[in-house]
Order: sequence, then C-alpha cells, then structure tokens
Amino acid sequence: MKKISFLGTAIALSAAPILSQMAISAETEINEILVSASLVPIAASRSANAITVIDSEQLRNRAALTVGDLLRDVPGLAVSRSGVQGSQTQIRARGAEANHLLVLIDGVEANDPSQSDELNWGTLSADDIERIEVIRGPQSSMRGSDAMAGVVNIVTRSAEQAFSAKLFTEAGSFSTTRHGFHIGTKQGDFNVRLGVSDTKTDGDNISRTGDEKDGYENTSINLKAGFTVNEEFKLSFSARQSDGMNEFDADGDFDGFVEDQDRVSEFRNSTMGLQADYVSADGRWQHKLVIAQSKHDNEAFADDVLGNVTASTKDQYQYIGSMFWDDSSQRISVLAEREEEDYRQRGPLSWGLDPNQDRERDTNSFAIEYRNDISDRLSLALSSRYDDNSEFDSANTYRMEAVYQLRDDTRLRSAYGTAVKNPTFSERFGFYTNFIGNPELKPEESTSWELGIDQQLGDFSLSATLFDSELENEINGFAYDAVNMGFTAVNNEEVSERQGVELTASVDLDESLAISAAYTYTDSVQSDGAGGYEDEVRRARHTANLNLAWQATDLLQLTTNVQYSGSQSDEFFPPLPAPSQIVTLNDYTLINVNANFSATDRLDIYLRLDNLLDDDYEEVFGYQTLGFGASLGLRFSL
Repeated sequence: MKKISFLGTAIALSAAPILSQMAISAETEINEILVSASLVPIAASRSANAITVIDSEQLRNRAALTVGDLLRDVPGLAVSRSGVQGSQTQIRARGAEANHLLVLIDGVEANDPSQSDELNWGTLSADDIERIEVIRGPQSSMRGSDAMAGVVNIVTRSAEQAFSAKLFTEAGSFSTTRHGFHIGTKQGDFNVRLGVSDTKTDGDNISRTGDEKDGYENTSINLKAGFTVNEEFKLSFSARQSDGMNEFDADGDFDGFVEDQDRVSEFRNSTMGLQADYVSADGRWQHKLVIAQSKHDNEAFADDVLGNVTASTKDQYQYIGSMFWDDSSQRISVLAEREEEDYRQRGPLSWGLDPNQDRERDTNSFAIEYRNDISDRLSLALSSRYDDNSEFDSANTYRMEAVYQLRDDTRLRSAYGTAVKNPTFSERFGFYTNFIGNPELKPEESTSWELGIDQQLGDFSLSATLFDSELENEINGFAYDAVNMGFTAVNNEEVSERQGVELTASVDLDESLAISAAYTYTDSVQSDGAGGYEDEVRRARHTANLNLAWQATDLLQLTTNVQYSGSQSDEFFPPLPAPSQIVTLNDYTLINVNANFSATDRLDIYLRLDNLLDDDYEEVFGYQTLGFGASLGLRFSL
C-alpha cells in the first residue's frame, strides 16, 4: 500500500504555486464568519478545518442548474453523475463514501435515509441560495454519524430590502428551459422571502447504444422568514421542497451494460425547520432551539408500471447552549439532540424476496465543545459527542484542533479526531430487487488527522492541507451471496486508508482580473480480499481546476472554468455468477465559460457554455454524459 512521505509532502507544499490550478470557490477570508464549522459561529481564522465558501457573487456568475455542478470546483471532492443532467449524482469527500458527507439546508439535515443516507445531488437546484460552505474532514464529534468525512452547509436567501422581486428565464441546448421568480419583503423586525423555479430538459441518451433521450424535470420552492422579537430573542423559519422526475436507462438483460430502457424515477424532497435564538444582553449566554424535519419520497417506474417505492422521514429536536467568559476568549458549548428516523419500502416480490418493509430508529445525543483563544495567535478546541442509538452500541467520538498564527500572513492548523457511520437501512434490511440485507453489520469507525498551512503574500493566497484517515469495519455493499444468488453487505476485516494533499491558490492581478486554482491528490484504498489493496472506485487520484474571472467592462463579466479529473476505477458487473471486474475510466478535461452583461439597472443577460470542447467522458461505467451545451438567460428585477 502506498504511503505519502513527509519529504514528498514538503516538496508538494513548496511546489504549491506551480501545482495549483484553481477553483471558483476560494478559501475563506481571514475574518469571515462560518455557521457550520462549530456548534456556534466562529471566525475562519480560529478554525482548523479546511473550508471552502461559494458566495452569492460566484453563484450568480456561474448560473449552474444544480449544486452538484458547483461543488466540482471544491478541492477534495469527487463528483460522479450517472449520465445526464438530473441523473443520480454522488459526491465523495477526501476519498470517503458518498454517505459520509452530511448535507445541511438552513441547518436541517437533508441526507435521505431511504437512499443509503445519501443526498442525490442531481435533484438539488442551485436557485435561491445565498452561500455554500464546505467543511472537509470528520465532524462526527459535533454533527454525528453522517458527518464522517465533512459537512456541506447550504444557506438559502433571506429578504434584505423593503421590497424585492426578480423574474428569470433561460433556454438552451437539449431543449433545456429554466424559469422562476423571487419575491421578498423586510418590514421592521419581520422579513419573508419566497422563491420558485422550474427546470426542464429533454437531455440526451445515457446508454452507449440507441438514441432515446433521458430527460429531467424539477420544480423547487423555497420559503424563508424571520422575526426579531427584541434585541435578545429571534425566531426564524425555513422550508424547501423539490418535486420532479428523471428518465434513465438500466441493465435490462443483466449483461452488465446499460441499454435503452423506458425507466423513470419520480422524487419529492423537502426540509423545514423552526429555530429560536436567544442571546443575553451582555452576549455571554447563547441558546438555540431547533425543531426540524426532512422528508423524501422516491418512486421508480419501468414501462409506465410502478416498481419500487422508498420513503423516509427524519424528525430532529436540538438544543445548543453556549457560555462565553474571559472577554469571550473562552467558550463552552453543549448540544442535546434527538433524531427519529422512519423508513418505508414497497415493491413486488422479486428473486423470491419480499421487499416490503417498515423500519425505524432513534438516536439521543449529547455533545460538548470547548474553545479557547489563548492569545491573538493561538486557538485550541476540543469537542466530544455521545450517541445512544436504538439499533447499535453507543458511540463516542472526539476531535482536537489547534490553530497558530505564526506571522500576520502565515497560519498553521492541525486536527485529530474520530468519527462513526452507522449502517444504512438498505444495508441492514435489503433493497429492491435482489440486494439482501445484513442486520449484523457493525458501524464504520475512522481515525483521522490533518495538517495545514495558509499563506498570504500581498494579493496572492496559498493554502495546503495534508490529510490521512484510517477506516475500520468498512461496509462492502457488493459482496456476492452465492446461496441467494444476489448481493449483500459485509464489514471488511482489514483497515481501509484515505490520504492525500489539497493545494489551493488565488491572486487578484488587478481590480478586473482574478485567478484561482486547486489541485488534489487522493489515495483511497481498500482490501482486495487477497491480502493486498486496491483503489476505491470513482475516486480519481488527481483532480484540478482553474478559474479566471475578468471584469471586462463595467457592464460585462467573463468567467472561464477548467476542470480536470484523472483516470479512475469503477466496477463492472458481468452476468452472475461471474465476479465483478475493475475497469478504468479515462481522464477528462472540461472547459466552461460564463458571460454576464448588465443591460440596464434592472436587466441582466447571461450566457453559459458547458463542455466547450465537447469532450466525451464517463463518470460511471456505461453511463454517457452530456456534450457541448449552451444556454442564454435573462434576469429582470422589478
């Protein structure tokens, strides 16, 4: 098994200016406030996490259809889409699994327990979002089971003016259209905002054969409101819902290759949360109470006949209290939380198995976090969490952090901690059609560390992070069960390892031109069952991106985005009982261009060019992706 030597790391760090090839989402600025890197907001300069923020300006300039498209620029993340726009999309952080990444929408957990605790990023519209924060590295000591590899926190837009309204429309290749509106008001201590968007596309053929197009539809509604009762007490409410469908192809004859099939998946995903915040007059005491719910409904059709149905509901009740002392240099925070999860699956008998089932599980949790800004240069933090789960043994996780401001322009950071990921409902109890559950599975457990340095050289910023994680009890969800002629899940006996380096750089050459870049090396391996190790699938060792933002005139801005993904492995499943085979997906480079023109004070015109070189590539074996596409859009403010 390959290891990263400290000598190699030193060389990599010293070569950062050369290797960097950058992302639109630059590392957070020194005093930026984050809402998800701690139990309560902290300054980025006091956090040991590697953090990327995509702000409202970047969201506007990219005009992406989905959040998954935006996250391709974030170092350490690997995006895999099974075909065209709207298809099943997974995101893996630092070589971990897709269900090791917790997703929050306005603080509400959005992962779907009925879909292996993942979020299908293909269903999450990029409309009506204010900012996206990506915190890489284990966060289980504060966020629990789903945060083994990191957290993506999505903050939707709030009303900030007495009245604001905007209409937008877009049309482009593959018969793609997007329309919608936003309207909001802020009157005294009350604000409310409503956003609606509708996206439709005919798409293109996913299969390598045939010419049937696979389309996608998504209608998203976002509502957000807030009320300031007095200087100490505030109330807020948020709700977001997406309804839609995507067409897809499948391996109908079980030869391992996707063929043209009349398959449709319909989805409805929603999150909503009510939050109360109280801050004492002197600011030393803070209390937050959250009541939240997420719901997911998924239906799959074959030739217009309903096949399987999965649904989940997660109810969350959370209290966070914080106390500051010594002029706020020290803070202790506590969390008390209860989560209730319900899971339902329906489908016809298949392979002699009855997929119909109803399951539930509950988790009671307590966490504590201590932070001490010992001086202007040194910050320490320690957090620990206890989870009492109705289905598994109690879990204890912890994390230690240290941040040292070596000089005004140089920051060192380090972290060490543990994390846990509980088996999913489908891994334990099976999934339609021929996946056999294993109720004896044990939770996955990891131990991780990271070291980082952030350097500011005038207008030039550099950042480097070395990370390492060891995973025990990794769940293999494709273990062949010869008795039942199907697949099941088992815990691997050997330790799996994930390690790598993230490099980022950014520079403002002048007031009109900014360049940013990122490079990630990821070595993620698991046992091959024969005493050796093999690469984990769908995780390229080398990824990089480069972004150029040019304010050509006062009215015109141009953005160029280059994404590179190195070759990676995937798994091919030939007809049973032949074992699965490892295949290689070729590397690819995508070039995307955006132009934004302010025609008047009220009217903006934008152009988006995707895959400018019409590159032919696959992110999942056998699933074709989109070629060159162009879209033209208008935004009109009332």
